[in-house]
Amino acid sequence: MSDTRYISFDLLEKFMEDTFVKLGTPREQAKIISDVLIMSDKLGIDSHGVGRFKPIYVDRINAGILNPVTKIDIIKESPTTAILDANDGMGHVVSKRAMEIAIEKAKTYGMGMVTVKNSSHYGFAGYYPLMASKEGMIGITGTNARPSIAPTFGVENMLGSNPLTFAIPTDEEFDFLLDCATSTSQRGKIEKYDRENKSLPEGWVIDDEGNVRTDTKQVLIDLTKGKAALTPLGGVGEELAGYKGYGYATVVEILSSALHLGPFMKALTDMDENGNKKPYKLGHFFMAINVENFVEIDKFRKQTGDILRELRASKKAPGENRIYTAGEKEYLTYQYRKDKGVPMNDVLIKQINELNDKYSLGYSF
Repeated sequence: MSDTRYISFDLLEKFMEDTFVKLGTPREQAKIISDVLIMSDKLGIDSHGVGRFKPIYVDRINAGILNPVTKIDIIKESPTTAILDANDGMGHVVSKRAMEIAIEKAKTYGMGMVTVKNSSHYGFAGYYPLMASKEGMIGITGTNARPSIAPTFGVENMLGSNPLTFAIPTDEEFDFLLDCATSTSQRGKIEKYDRENKSLPEGWVIDDEGNVRTDTKQVLIDLTKGKAALTPLGGVGEELAGYKGYGYATVVEILSSALHLGPFMKALTDMDENGNKKPYKLGHFFMAINVENFVEIDKFRKQTGDILRELRASKKAPGENRIYTAGEKEYLTYQYRKDKGVPMNDVLIKQINELNDKYSLGYSF
């Protein structure tokens, strides 16, 4: 877009860190949150990076429904499992700790799984499985979220966009990373379309009468009012297998809530029964699987890489000159952006300039 400017990763990361500190977040926790957010932009997942900094984190802290200080309690623990309570703190902080614990357990016992309750939006889901893949492990995470997805043959938003995310070590320059919502699209991408003043593709959203919606700005309003819903991965009905996305979204909902008996679906909103603002109280789960407990890591990396290379070398469709594997586009985006920074339009630049002025941070954008 013509109004796009690139701002360096380091500058934006430090700006976000300093803003969180101004809001009362301890410096070490602010570093974690900012690292998760900027990693999303580095890899081209613009729906979950600096674009969500103000509306999802700063505004919620100021509204009193998100605790800027994350106090982590261990509720229950075994040699291979644990339940953590985030006490309505920052999802990024507790999630990093949860995956660290899962990795520590996997190093000793081969596998580790940790669930988290009373948390909040944890940002770019792929960040946490990548922690495991860097240690020679398979990493898995999922999270529930505020109601967005309508079940197959339904029109009411019941399930969150509920990503199910995997990272697997390879012998290539980048690990396999599959980070997908279980909806056709998700709210963060719709927010991005709104910032760019674009209409939505048909099939992403339906209203409460089953009609297709493409009016981006009103869709964002209606999603919060229950008058619109995201379609499950695969789309409306069964012809394009929307029931599969619906099913996987349900799996993530169960694993993100029932393993610690936390809130689920309609309970995951920011309003209580009296209409007062409240924390979202999201749940997450994290798994680490130690490859060395199965086969030698170098041999595993090689075979995983061979699978990916054979996929990319397979016959292309007419008019197509390249096949990608999961994680490749993110790697290529980083190679392009590492010397340029984050692409930001006027809407985002205005947002961060207003925060810069409000908190007297002294940055120049």
